[in-house]
Amino acid sequence: MTTPVLVFDLDGTLLETMGDLTASMNHVLVEAGFEAIEPERVRKMVGAGVKVLMSRGLEANKVEVTEEVLEPLLTKFIRHYETHIADHTYAFPQALETVANLREAGWKTAICTNKLEKLAKPLVRAKNMEHLFDAVVGGDTFSKNKPDAMPVFGAIDIAGGSRAGSIFVGDSKADIAAARNAGLPVIAVDFGYTDIPVRELGPDVVISHFNQLEAAVKELSEESSKS
Repeated sequence: MTTPVLVFDLDGTLLETMGDLTASMNHVLVEAGFEAIEPERVRKMVGAGVKVLMSRGLEANKVEVTEEVLEPLLTKFIRHYETHIADHTYAFPQALETVANLREAGWKTAICTNKLEKLAKPLVRAKNMEHLFDAVVGGDTFSKNKPDAMPVFGAIDIAGGSRAGSIFVGDSKADIAAARNAGLPVIAVDFGYTDIPVRELGPDVVISHFNQLEAAVKELSEESSKS
Protein backbone atom coordinates (compact mmCIF):
# COMPACT_ATOMS: atom_id res chain seq x y z
CA MET A 1 0.00 0.00 0.00
CA THR A 2 1.38 3.38 -1.04
CA THR A 3 1.86 5.98 1.67
CA PRO A 4 -0.24 9.18 1.58
CA VAL A 5 1.50 12.55 1.57
CA LEU A 6 1.23 15.65 3.71
CA VAL A 7 1.62 18.49 1.21
CA PHE A 8 2.73 21.81 2.70
CA ASP A 9 2.74 25.32 1.37
CA LEU A 10 6.03 27.12 2.11
CA ASP A 11 5.71 30.89 2.64
CA GLY A 12 3.43 31.74 5.54
CA THR A 13 2.89 28.08 6.39
CA LEU A 14 6.25 26.49 7.18
CA LEU A 15 8.42 29.58 6.96
CA GLU A 16 8.07 33.23 7.97
CA THR A 17 9.57 34.74 4.82
CA MET A 18 8.04 38.18 5.02
CA GLY A 19 11.22 39.97 6.11
CA ASP A 20 13.18 38.93 3.05
CA LEU A 21 10.30 39.27 0.57
CA THR A 22 9.56 42.78 1.84
CA ALA A 23 13.21 43.80 1.80
CA SER A 24 13.69 42.61 -1.78
CA MET A 25 10.53 44.20 -3.11
CA ASN A 26 11.23 47.51 -1.39
CA HIS A 27 14.84 47.48 -2.60
CA VAL A 28 13.58 47.27 -6.18
CA LEU A 29 10.73 49.76 -5.73
CA VAL A 30 12.87 52.42 -4.05
CA GLU A 31 15.68 51.97 -6.59
CA ALA A 32 13.08 52.58 -9.33
CA GLY A 33 11.87 55.75 -7.61
CA PHE A 34 8.74 54.36 -5.99
CA GLU A 35 7.62 54.23 -2.36
CA ALA A 36 8.50 51.36 -0.06
CA ILE A 37 5.59 49.31 1.34
CA GLU A 38 5.25 48.41 5.00
CA PRO A 39 5.49 44.69 5.86
CA GLU A 40 1.89 44.33 7.08
CA ARG A 41 0.61 45.44 3.67
CA VAL A 42 3.02 43.07 1.95
CA ARG A 43 1.63 40.14 3.99
CA LYS A 44 -1.63 40.48 2.08
CA MET A 45 0.14 40.56 -1.30
CA VAL A 46 1.98 37.23 -1.04
CA GLY A 47 0.76 33.82 -2.19
CA ALA A 48 0.42 33.88 -5.96
CA GLY A 49 4.10 34.00 -6.90
CA VAL A 50 6.71 36.72 -7.35
CA LYS A 51 5.21 38.17 -10.52
CA VAL A 52 1.90 38.87 -8.78
CA LEU A 53 3.74 40.17 -5.70
CA MET A 54 5.76 42.64 -7.76
CA SER A 55 2.62 43.67 -9.67
CA ARG A 56 0.82 44.38 -6.40
CA GLY A 57 3.77 46.43 -5.22
CA LEU A 58 3.48 48.58 -8.32
CA GLU A 59 -0.30 48.85 -7.96
CA ALA A 60 0.18 50.03 -4.38
CA ASN A 61 2.28 52.83 -5.86
CA LYS A 62 -0.58 53.61 -8.27
CA VAL A 63 1.52 52.50 -11.25
CA GLU A 64 -0.14 50.97 -14.30
CA VAL A 65 1.30 47.47 -14.53
CA THR A 66 2.48 46.57 -18.03
CA GLU A 67 4.97 43.90 -19.10
CA GLU A 68 7.35 46.67 -20.13
CA VAL A 69 7.32 48.13 -16.61
CA LEU A 70 7.10 44.86 -14.72
CA GLU A 71 9.66 42.57 -16.35
CA PRO A 72 12.86 44.52 -15.58
CA LEU A 73 11.73 45.05 -11.98
CA LEU A 74 10.86 41.38 -11.64
CA THR A 75 14.33 40.42 -12.87
CA LYS A 76 15.91 42.75 -10.29
CA PHE A 77 13.65 41.38 -7.54
CA ILE A 78 14.63 37.78 -8.27
CA ARG A 79 18.34 38.68 -8.41
CA HIS A 80 18.19 40.51 -5.07
CA TYR A 81 16.03 37.86 -3.40
CA GLU A 82 18.31 35.02 -4.55
CA THR A 83 21.19 36.75 -2.77
CA HIS A 84 19.21 37.53 0.41
CA ILE A 85 16.80 34.59 0.44
CA ALA A 86 17.29 33.59 4.07
CA ASP A 87 18.66 36.71 5.80
CA HIS A 88 15.57 37.17 7.95
CA THR A 89 13.57 34.01 7.18
CA TYR A 90 12.85 31.44 9.87
CA ALA A 91 10.64 28.42 10.48
CA PHE A 92 7.47 28.97 12.48
CA PRO A 93 7.68 27.57 16.04
CA GLN A 94 7.78 23.75 16.08
CA ALA A 95 7.11 23.55 12.33
CA LEU A 96 10.11 21.45 11.39
CA GLU A 97 10.02 19.33 14.54
CA THR A 98 6.38 18.49 13.79
CA VAL A 99 7.14 17.57 10.19
CA ALA A 100 9.89 15.25 11.48
CA ASN A 101 7.46 13.66 13.94
CA LEU A 102 4.88 13.06 11.23
CA ARG A 103 7.49 11.45 9.00
CA GLU A 104 8.48 9.16 11.86
CA ALA A 105 4.80 8.28 12.19
CA GLY A 106 4.85 7.04 8.59
CA TRP A 107 3.81 10.01 6.45
CA LYS A 108 5.58 11.17 3.33
CA THR A 109 5.92 14.96 3.10
CA ALA A 110 6.18 17.42 0.22
CA ILE A 111 6.23 21.15 -0.42
CA CYS A 112 3.95 22.73 -3.03
CA THR A 113 4.52 26.47 -3.32
CA ASN A 114 3.82 29.18 -5.88
CA LYS A 115 7.38 30.43 -5.32
CA LEU A 116 9.55 29.80 -8.37
CA GLU A 117 11.29 26.45 -8.12
CA LYS A 118 14.69 28.10 -8.52
CA LEU A 119 13.90 30.13 -5.38
CA ALA A 120 12.04 27.48 -3.39
CA LYS A 121 14.71 24.78 -3.54
CA PRO A 122 17.62 27.05 -2.50
CA LEU A 123 15.50 28.38 0.37
CA VAL A 124 14.75 24.85 1.56
CA ARG A 125 18.48 24.09 1.41
CA ALA A 126 19.40 27.32 3.19
CA LYS A 127 17.11 26.42 6.10
CA ASN A 128 18.50 22.85 6.26
CA MET A 129 15.07 21.35 5.51
CA GLU A 130 15.90 19.11 2.54
CA HIS A 131 15.90 15.90 4.55
CA LEU A 132 12.34 16.56 5.75
CA PHE A 133 10.65 16.55 2.35
CA ASP A 134 10.33 13.95 -0.39
CA ALA A 135 9.50 16.59 -3.03
CA VAL A 136 9.67 20.35 -3.54
CA VAL A 137 7.38 21.72 -6.25
CA GLY A 138 7.44 25.38 -7.28
CA GLY A 139 4.99 27.61 -9.08
CA ASP A 140 6.71 26.99 -12.41
CA THR A 141 7.49 23.27 -12.01
CA PHE A 142 4.38 22.43 -14.00
CA SER A 143 2.39 24.34 -16.61
CA LYS A 144 -0.12 25.47 -13.96
CA ASN A 145 0.32 26.62 -10.37
CA LYS A 146 -2.00 26.79 -7.36
CA PRO A 147 -5.00 27.05 -7.18
CA ASP A 148 -4.91 24.42 -9.93
CA ALA A 149 -4.65 20.82 -8.72
CA MET A 150 -1.78 20.00 -11.08
CA PRO A 151 1.14 20.99 -8.78
CA VAL A 152 -0.53 19.32 -5.79
CA PHE A 153 -0.81 16.04 -7.66
CA GLY A 154 2.71 16.56 -9.01
CA ALA A 155 4.13 16.99 -5.51
CA ILE A 156 2.42 13.80 -4.35
CA ASP A 157 3.61 11.85 -7.37
CA ILE A 158 7.23 13.07 -7.12
CA ALA A 159 7.19 12.18 -3.42
CA GLY A 160 6.24 8.66 -4.43
CA GLY A 161 3.06 8.70 -2.40
CA SER A 162 -0.61 7.99 -2.82
CA ARG A 163 -3.10 10.71 -3.70
CA ALA A 164 -5.71 8.82 -1.69
CA GLY A 165 -5.44 9.80 1.95
CA SER A 166 -3.15 12.78 1.33
CA ILE A 167 -3.75 16.09 3.14
CA PHE A 168 -2.83 19.67 2.26
CA VAL A 169 -1.56 22.21 4.80
CA GLY A 170 -1.58 25.89 3.81
CA ASP A 171 -2.43 29.45 4.71
CA SER A 172 -4.22 31.10 1.80
CA LYS A 173 -7.10 31.09 -0.65
CA ALA A 174 -4.83 29.58 -3.32
CA ASP A 175 -3.87 26.72 -1.00
CA ILE A 176 -7.40 25.88 0.05
CA ALA A 177 -8.69 26.10 -3.53
CA ALA A 178 -5.83 23.89 -4.77
CA ALA A 179 -6.62 21.29 -2.13
CA ARG A 180 -10.31 21.35 -3.03
CA ASN A 181 -9.51 21.07 -6.74
CA ALA A 182 -7.35 18.05 -5.92
CA GLY A 183 -10.09 16.52 -3.77
CA LEU A 184 -7.95 16.64 -0.63
CA PRO A 185 -8.86 17.68 2.91
CA VAL A 186 -7.07 20.84 3.97
CA ILE A 187 -5.66 22.18 7.23
CA ALA A 188 -5.15 25.94 7.37
CA VAL A 189 -2.78 27.84 9.64
CA ASP A 190 -4.19 31.18 10.81
CA PHE A 191 -0.85 33.00 11.09
CA GLY A 192 0.07 33.10 7.41
CA TYR A 193 -0.26 35.44 4.45
CA THR A 194 -3.81 36.14 3.32
CA ASP A 195 -6.09 39.10 2.77
CA ILE A 196 -9.08 36.94 3.77
CA PRO A 197 -9.18 35.24 7.19
CA VAL A 198 -8.64 31.54 6.53
CA ARG A 199 -11.65 30.52 8.62
CA GLU A 200 -13.82 32.26 6.01
CA LEU A 201 -12.31 30.12 3.23
CA GLY A 202 -13.77 26.86 4.47
CA PRO A 203 -10.81 24.64 5.38
CA ASP A 204 -11.53 21.40 7.22
CA VAL A 205 -9.44 22.40 10.24
CA VAL A 206 -7.75 25.63 11.35
CA ILE A 207 -4.70 25.56 13.61
CA SER A 208 -2.93 28.41 15.36
CA HIS A 209 0.32 26.60 16.21
CA PHE A 210 2.20 23.61 14.86
CA ASN A 211 1.71 21.81 18.16
CA GLN A 212 -1.88 21.32 16.97
CA LEU A 213 -0.98 19.79 13.61
CA GLU A 214 -0.49 16.15 14.58
CA ALA A 215 -3.93 15.98 16.18
CA ALA A 216 -5.50 17.67 13.14
CA VAL A 217 -3.79 15.23 10.76
CA LYS A 218 -4.96 12.28 12.85
CA GLU A 219 -8.54 13.59 12.87
CA LEU A 220 -8.70 14.08 9.09
CA SER A 221 -6.92 10.80 8.42
CA GLU A 222 -9.43 8.89 10.52
CA GLU A 223 -12.33 10.64 8.79
CA SER A 224 -10.84 9.79 5.40
CA SER A 225 -10.45 6.11 6.30
CA LYS A 226 -14.13 5.91 7.25
CA SER A 227 -15.41 7.40 3.99
